[in-house]
Amino acid sequence: MICLSITEFLLLPLADTRELQLQHFTLFLGIYLAALLGNGLILTAVACDHRLHTPMYFFLLNLALLDLGCISTTLPKAMANSLWDTRVISYAGCVAQVFLFLFFLSAEYFVLTIMAYDLYVAICKPLHYGSLLGSRACAQMAAAAWGSGVLYALLHTANSFSLPLCGGNTLDQFFCEVPQILKLSCTDSYLREVWVGMVGVCLAFGCFGFIVLSYVRIFRAVLGMPSEQGQHKAFSTCLPHLFVVFLFLSTGFFAYLKPPSISSPSLDLVVAVLCSVVPPTVNPLIYSMRNNELRSAIRKLITWIFFKIHNFFLFLHK
Repeated sequence: MICLSITEFLLLPLADTRELQLQHFTLFLGIYLAALLGNGLILTAVACDHRLHTPMYFFLLNLALLDLGCISTTLPKAMANSLWDTRVISYAGCVAQVFLFLFFLSAEYFVLTIMAYDLYVAICKPLHYGSLLGSRACAQMAAAAWGSGVLYALLHTANSFSLPLCGGNTLDQFFCEVPQILKLSCTDSYLREVWVGMVGVCLAFGCFGFIVLSYVRIFRAVLGMPSEQGQHKAFSTCLPHLFVVFLFLSTGFFAYLKPPSISSPSLDLVVAVLCSVVPPTVNPLIYSMRNNELRSAIRKLITWIFFKIHNFFLFLHK
């Protein structure tokens, strides 16, 4: 096989007609704005409300930042391609997209794992919560999650793009991702990526095992509580995190660990949308539905924003 010198890639067109392209642009724009609004409200509410300056909301703030980064890595380029009727992404842009997507995805998984530990300490060791999860410890854990995401993404991206490409420059996806890059690589070079993939699988299952172990202990402690009100409060605290973890893992594992025999361009596209678009958009809704403190802070924030806008328009009419 002849290795190619590639300067740009061609992404999967989402539609063949101009009308459908504009419909896809409108749909993606609506989803993107919803994700920006939801995660932006959580970021602002946690930053501005002193009652939310606790470890749980600090990690939720990190999760919202990572969600914004994740969806901003894929959707803006897809919207631009639909709007301007193009498929092209530069080689450097593809490398950046792969790196950023892997970084935000892996760092989010690490943060979700830390959030499981936070819930475990809060419910199973409440007397030691302040000493185990002080501000310094929280900052160190968040920095470790972000730093680990950078290292893993750097390793994966460097290894993927160091492979010689023999299969052209057309990707069967609306954004650059590692599985599609590997399809273009030479057959004898594919095994180099397997070792990096195994590192990712080990990290994923290690974090998954930690989350499962944490929840086994959490549920034991909750079911042992004498008060039904205490049980209800504990479950209300845990359920949003459980829903987010389930959504993240179910879409991510199916996207990257599904058998090749059931793979098809249309299925890969649907799974990629579910993995990269749905969690960042839905997570703010999940967390605000059952969290009275967060919901109250967001309500106050929205009221304040409308009050400022109202006063601004009154000032303009004077």
